[in-house]
Amino acid sequence: MVIAAFYNVKAQEITLDKIYSGYYRGKGIAGIASLKDGENYATIEKGGIAKYSYKTSTKSGNIVDGNFESYTFSDDESQILLLKESEPIYRHSFLGKFDVKNLKDGKVVSLNNGKWVQEPKFSPDGSKVAFIADNNLFYQDLNTQKITQITTDGKKNEIINGPGDWVYEEEFGHPDYYQWNKAGDAIVFVRFDETKVPEINIPLYNNNLYPKLMTYKYPKAGEENSSVTAHLYQLAASKLSTLNLGSFENYYIPQIFQTNANNEIIVATSNRHQNKVDLLKINTQNASVQKLFSETDKAWIETDNLTMEFLDDNSFLWASERDGHRHLYWYDTNGKLKKQVSKGDWEITDYYGYNPKSKEVFLQTTQNGSINKVVSKLNINSGKTEIISEKEGSNKADFSKNFNYFINTTSTAKMPFKYVLKDGNGKTVKELQNNDEQLDKLKKDNFLAKEFLTIPNAVGDQMNAWMIKPKDFNPNKKYPVFMFQYSGPGSQQVSNSWDGGNGIWFEMLAQKGYLIVCVDGRGTGYKGTAYKKSTYKQLGKYEIEDQITAAKWLGNQSYVDKSRIGIFGWSFGGYMASLAMTKGADVFKMGIAVAPVTNWRYYDSIYTERFLQTPQENKDGYDLNSPTTYAKLLKGKFLMIHGTADDNVHFQNAMEFSEALIQNKKQFDFMAYPDKNHGIYGGQTRPQLYEKMTNYILENL
Repeated sequence: MVIAAFYNVKAQEITLDKIYSGYYRGKGIAGIASLKDGENYATIEKGGIAKYSYKTSTKSGNIVDGNFESYTFSDDESQILLLKESEPIYRHSFLGKFDVKNLKDGKVVSLNNGKWVQEPKFSPDGSKVAFIADNNLFYQDLNTQKITQITTDGKKNEIINGPGDWVYEEEFGHPDYYQWNKAGDAIVFVRFDETKVPEINIPLYNNNLYPKLMTYKYPKAGEENSSVTAHLYQLAASKLSTLNLGSFENYYIPQIFQTNANNEIIVATSNRHQNKVDLLKINTQNASVQKLFSETDKAWIETDNLTMEFLDDNSFLWASERDGHRHLYWYDTNGKLKKQVSKGDWEITDYYGYNPKSKEVFLQTTQNGSINKVVSKLNINSGKTEIISEKEGSNKADFSKNFNYFINTTSTAKMPFKYVLKDGNGKTVKELQNNDEQLDKLKKDNFLAKEFLTIPNAVGDQMNAWMIKPKDFNPNKKYPVFMFQYSGPGSQQVSNSWDGGNGIWFEMLAQKGYLIVCVDGRGTGYKGTAYKKSTYKQLGKYEIEDQITAAKWLGNQSYVDKSRIGIFGWSFGGYMASLAMTKGADVFKMGIAVAPVTNWRYYDSIYTERFLQTPQENKDGYDLNSPTTYAKLLKGKFLMIHGTADDNVHFQNAMEFSEALIQNKKQFDFMAYPDKNHGIYGGQTRPQLYEKMTNYILENL
């Protein structure tokens, strides 16, 4: 009764209290995975891993009872790997305690005797599970329970076998660098020697009389990276071999792929600039290495998004941006190009799989415009494509193994997430879950959907943008503008999708009389590689020019008060907000930068050098695009926010920029969040942070 009364007092209005109480929280379906028969699927529910029929969409019971964080089936689905408990390490990696349950006889085996492990993987026949513990690689025989240690030299901050180091995990986007071969008798893995990588030391306060240090290896731009080598372990002989990659690019090893051939593994290697990738075929019987082909680019290759799919005959599909858009290319088993499979003025944004019966691949694409994501099927012989999801909005798919069904997770800027079961041709079978209740609550509180528009930049590009207008918007009035952006390479903030995070906060700000605007300028994604890669070696230069141009364009609109334009961003967006308040000081009255990079010299090697090369090679690219360089230009009200334990964008960035502002006698506001990482959350942290930012906007814009 008290809660209802509280909400009644604030009726017809979005508030921070409602946002952070969970009042607007949506519903979802967790852990969707098709079963091998293609006629049933599993989900994670309270009380177990549930089994549902695609045809009837009814639950037939639990595959396993209990509460689990995640699960993985063996290939034959006779066994299931269950995550019972976890502790995060970095963004993707975590320590976990796992059980393996035999679904035929019900027998349960604890992995590694119930101790913490990382990244467990079933062997293809399901008889073994490989895992990582204490930087070493192991495997456990599920029949005998025998644990075999493959490597012995793993040591914290020195040698890592199997998982990635900090920068590999963060910038190549996955935490493990090992793979079983199809025969299940060999494992190929990457060994990281971190001994020469400089360390970062982050103080942790946390009521310690003397702050403790979080120390780990973090290669900044131009500094030493881990020395990586690839290794082969053959189980029958207990033989460990080093693979000879000396004739190929071997500075980075971004990914390892299992193929459909019993005794082959593909290793993708890269040069330091990440504009040349060699695809190498490893023979797991004799450790020989053969290059299939090299992918090259004048700027960079998306080494964090390598897509490779092996067909039944072990020919393979490979995603490349070589024709100006991300498309699929078909190679034979020896790496000879057969044909370009997809073409057009659109991008492949995700890859779901291949149906050998119909010769079709299933993709997420921008075929219906750069702000929409649709699910398409593409015949690899004819090149014919067909959209099979909803035509508008953001759509992703979880397909059945036989591709006869998929669950279409769909949303638009006006509609929260819906989960719709469709057949393989896109016909709706049943709506499984919607968020009508969430939308009703927001509409009662005067939710107004984004409007999409384009804004011209200085070189004639039409930049995608969205705008949220206050209720009862009057074009004859003058409104202040609050701009939000991220702007990082290949990113997208202007999409026809539901934003249940910042989006609801933006709605609240619009209700307080602000026009909220977001613009995707040069460097952002899904509009072709020329647009995305135009910022190469000058990261920040054109991005901030486009934000300034957009702000000036907005200022020239009859309904905008051009003396009251503010900007906000987090991470790369915080970097941009910092540039806006310096290089764009005559345009922006107020800015908020959360966890900003303030000089790319302080950021990690893999990400930064992909776009800028090294500071030694491109000094001006770093220094002439750093807000620290322009600290003397600050005029408006500026709030900088940073977590002291940010392992990604170090607190050092905020301190260096602060010192530059201080030495230029510039007044600004600053908020440090003790022991908080790049996400700045935990307990009451987020409500306090967003209340602080809200008040700052209301007081200064």
